[in-house]
Amino acid sequence: MELLLHYVWQHQLLPPGTLCATDGRAVEVIDAGLHNLNSGPDFFNAKIKIDGMLWVGNVEIHKLASDWHRHSHDDDDAYNNVILHVCERVDADIRTPDGRLLPQLEISVPQYVSDNYRELLLADTYPPCYRIIPKLADLMIHSWLNALTIERLQQKTERIERYLSLANGDWEYAFFIALARGMGFGVNSDAFERWAFSVPLNQVGHHRDDAMQVEAFFFGQAGLLDDHAVKPEQKDDYFCRLQQEYHFLKHKFHLTPIDSSSWRFLRMRPQNFPTIRMAQLVNLFVSRRLTFRKIVETKDVRHLRKLFDTGVTDYWETHYTFGRMGEKKTKTLQKKSIDLLLVNVVAPVLFAYGRETMDDAICERAFSLLESLPAENDNITRHWQHAGLEVDSAADSQALIQLRTLYCDRKDCIHCRIGRIYLKECSIK
Repeated sequence: MELLLHYVWQHQLLPPGTLCATDGRAVEVIDAGLHNLNSGPDFFNAKIKIDGMLWVGNVEIHKLASDWHRHSHDDDDAYNNVILHVCERVDADIRTPDGRLLPQLEISVPQYVSDNYRELLLADTYPPCYRIIPKLADLMIHSWLNALTIERLQQKTERIERYLSLANGDWEYAFFIALARGMGFGVNSDAFERWAFSVPLNQVGHHRDDAMQVEAFFFGQAGLLDDHAVKPEQKDDYFCRLQQEYHFLKHKFHLTPIDSSSWRFLRMRPQNFPTIRMAQLVNLFVSRRLTFRKIVETKDVRHLRKLFDTGVTDYWETHYTFGRMGEKKTKTLQKKSIDLLLVNVVAPVLFAYGRETMDDAICERAFSLLESLPAENDNITRHWQHAGLEVDSAADSQALIQLRTLYCDRKDCIHCRIGRIYLKECSIK
């Protein structure tokens, strides 16, 4: 496999002694070069002595030398600076696009590397590299988790940047969309995102002093005030009042609601029903407590949590859905839910804003926020803890989620720092 050849070259897992090109010239690797994961030669700026002469340039790696022609590198000027062609088997002479005959070096993947790689790919346990976890240096683990946390923040930043673009650069609206998606807590996240895009936030803002009108806006745009969205017996007085108010607003602002079938209620605790989350969003919006500007200005975690401290409007204290009255309960956002919103909404928004404004201090605040919050307790973190890895904060748990989704699930062990160490261990068991 070509990826393993890349790994062997990068980590110089080559046989001891003098290496020889296929034309008999001695090859000494001074610097294997910088691994290139994009288009172009596989390793940039390598330093290699060939027959005593130092060459500085790029290295290309293939399983078969003839792959050079198969991949049309002989017609691509980006490969003119290649100084060495490394292959598992040399079956053809190779020339650069400008006609220069390339020296070629045959290498093989050590058997223990192949065996370890096969073991990782075929493992039916998670994490597949659990045997090596106790052997890893704390510094190595810490640096890899930090890199993964940043990688995850950058990935979430792309979503925020898309929101910002669609909101015409309005950070308040972009934050509203991110908050709405976060309030879906996974199951209803996509529906909340679609809903947020349908809400004319500027127009709703003019009605901010009237909670009922805001609720009519929000529930109406969610499709939850459509006649087919509820059963006839659920159409109580409050539903009818909201529906009447929404019909007026819909005509005035030419609104188009999303389909009510987008929302998921089944197998959910009533506290997590989208109707309750929507009512909490109404309260947050009407209170003016939670805004993008306040998120940027609030630096203390305790005060950030207070910004999210909200319940529901009066009607929803005795209801979970329209028309079904129950015992009166104060349905506040719980601390665990608030912390999830800080992790999945506030930290990414701060990181995106810091990058947009080129303010490293704000980016650092986003990372520090994750470090100050407790780790998420889920199957991913529990598996790693069982393998012997300490998970101390939300920064760690976010890193492990990134590791699982972007590396483990894709079996991309070669690009994982833990996987790379696992591959070159001669004895793991």
